[in-house]
Amino acid sequence: MSARRALVTGGSRGIGAAVAATLAREGYRVVVHCRSDVTAAKRVVADLSGTGHAVVSADIADPGSVEAMVSAAVSALGGLDVLINNAAIYDDHRIDETTYAEWQAAWARMIGVNLVGTANVTWCFVDHVRKRAEGPRGARIITVGSRGAYRGEPDAPAYGASKAGEHAFTQSLAVALARYGISVAGVAPGFVRTDLTRSLLEGPAGVAIRAQSPFNRAGEPEEVAAAVAWLASPAAEWASGTILDLNGASYLR
Repeated sequence: MSARRALVTGGSRGIGAAVAATLAREGYRVVVHCRSDVTAAKRVVADLSGTGHAVVSADIADPGSVEAMVSAAVSALGGLDVLINNAAIYDDHRIDETTYAEWQAAWARMIGVNLVGTANVTWCFVDHVRKRAEGPRGARIITVGSRGAYRGEPDAPAYGASKAGEHAFTQSLAVALARYGISVAGVAPGFVRTDLTRSLLEGPAGVAIRAQSPFNRAGEPEEVAAAVAWLASPAAEWASGTILDLNGASYLR
């Protein structure tokens, strides 16, 4: 089988970078998307196994930029087989600590990127695979959600709502796209140790965060990436519609 080709949004750091590295080790050619830090994305690509990888940039809150970005990814690899929706933003915005204007801005930002942006990237990817010469069968869409969709995010309710929307979106498309042979699934990580969360984990809050799991630790990006890579594989078609919990038993449902 020829090398599969994947677009990883938000791939310049954290979970996205780990997903890109895992897929590349498994023989994929990978396009790493970033919003603006092209230098970081190029560092990720430089460290990937294999050759033929590429970098694209876009603000996925901008529908026109999304369309151009997916087109650039298709051109870079000669087509796409897998989409990993990982790009997302998070801001604290407690309802009892924000002004009305701040509240509206937080909701617009997070829904605009995390949910609408993800939906737009997905539309462009599906449009591509439906029209490609080999047809859509075997394509995969995997979205990185959050346990916060289920347990709530009191400090960032728009983030929790956006992730719940991503999960519902994933399951809706799993039904809608099965007739094309496209499998759609998601993962719901708990707290993951990344460059953005390391200082929090190493500070006073770290003890309580680690204690959320009976393993007494946070997750690692590579653990999430391993699950994403399996869901993206040809063997995982029957997992379509799955939202896989990856939280070290810190939240059970």
